[in-house]
Amino acid sequence: MVSLKRRFGVSDISELTVARLSIYLRCMEELERLGVETVSSQEMAKRFHLNSAQIRKDLAYFGEFGVRGVGYNVTELKQYLIEILGLSRERRIIIVGAGNLGTALCHYSRFTGESFLVVGILDDDPGRIGESTPGGLLVEDASRLGEIVRQREGEIGVITTPAERAQQVCDQMVQAHLRAILNFAPVQLNVPKGVLLRTVDLRVHLEELSFYLAHGIPDDG
Repeated sequence: MVSLKRRFGVSDISELTVARLSIYLRCMEELERLGVETVSSQEMAKRFHLNSAQIRKDLAYFGEFGVRGVGYNVTELKQYLIEILGLSRERRIIIVGAGNLGTALCHYSRFTGESFLVVGILDDDPGRIGESTPGGLLVEDASRLGEIVRQREGEIGVITTPAERAQQVCDQMVQAHLRAILNFAPVQLNVPKGVLLRTVDLRVHLEELSFYLAHGIPDDG
């Protein structure tokens, strides 16, 4: 049985919970691929190295899932996770920065699946404008950002520029009414209230790994 709460307080749900929902979706996709029809929170935790109590707590924010003694219907839970994560409709992405990372993201499978579609890659280097990317898009002039966002109904901006250009590009994305921005530049950016910013800094994660290599890896990994 699945009963999804149609209303829940977003402010009451932590970023960690949202991140785990994405993990649970990957788990359901893998189980479905393997032909598994039902799974309990204990089985799911054991198979994917998760915490069964945390799984139940996270899902409880959004509704009642599963049948006691039977578990979750894999296909049903997958569909509800897709709905909760807002993936039941296509999200259009505009990338600014046509270097190696930007062009690679154009055809990265997780960026170009059923829920996400890169509809533009832009750069301010005249030498790059007009180049074809591996994903089939042509690099366009970054000065046309606002126009391209409007024409192609972009929702998510991705910054893959050098650090010194990132804040300017971020400001331009805000002016173009992009409300969600993913930043790969190694710098902290500022956005106004009402705009969601997430930064992926690979160096931070590498330094975290280095710390544990230097001082010892915890027993729980």
